[in-house]
Amino acid sequence: MPDFNGFTASETFTQVPDSFFRKLLNEIDDLAELKVTLYALWRITHMEGGAHFLCRTEFAEDADFMRGLGGADLDAALEKAVQRGSLLRVQNEAGGFYFLNTPRGRAAAESMQKGEWRAAMVAKSATTLRPPSAPPAERPNIFKLYEENIGPLTPLIADALKDAEQTYPPEWVAEALEIAVKNNKRNWRYVEAILRSWKEKGHAKKQDRQNAQEDGRRYVEGEYAEYIEH
Repeated sequence: MPDFNGFTASETFTQVPDSFFRKLLNEIDDLAELKVTLYALWRITHMEGGAHFLCRTEFAEDADFMRGLGGADLDAALEKAVQRGSLLRVQNEAGGFYFLNTPRGRAAAESMQKGEWRAAMVAKSATTLRPPSAPPAERPNIFKLYEENIGPLTPLIADALKDAEQTYPPEWVAEALEIAVKNNKRNWRYVEAILRSWKEKGHAKKQDRQNAQEDGRRYVEGEYAEYIEH
């Protein structure tokens, strides 16, 4: 058995519903079904955009996930997960699509079953709904980002970072830290002011580097200047 060196401070974590531990973990007695269920939770939870589902090929083409599983094992596991109700499957001319049985997943599966997505299906493949997704890349967590860009953690800063992690998307935090570094304003109050502004006024992805620099000047010279430690 290969050694596992432990979880690191540089990785993100996947939210798993409490009902998985309270109910499913006690009921699932097939390792392949357990792997399929956890894998779907991991990948779908980290997806961006509107169409959150997996196709069979997205399971099958992940070599790390499929290690120790054959195609027949995968099909049997998916079928068990669907029969149990942890996954929802919509089958149509484009193939089979698997959704988490969550409120969002149920709404999306119902929409597909009604044919509301078919207008986008020019070719008979999942790529007409969205390009095949890749497994989520490992991203530094907020604590490592802070230490790499701002400085050493203190207990007060650690508490503030925990609050920010629950309030803002991780990509917002990374982008705000990038703006802080570019403007040589390496303090958390500055980063937090940017994040609050995005939450209150809306956040759009910057179109180019010049926009980021302009944003930075606005936070330094404008209404958020009081948060900057000179």
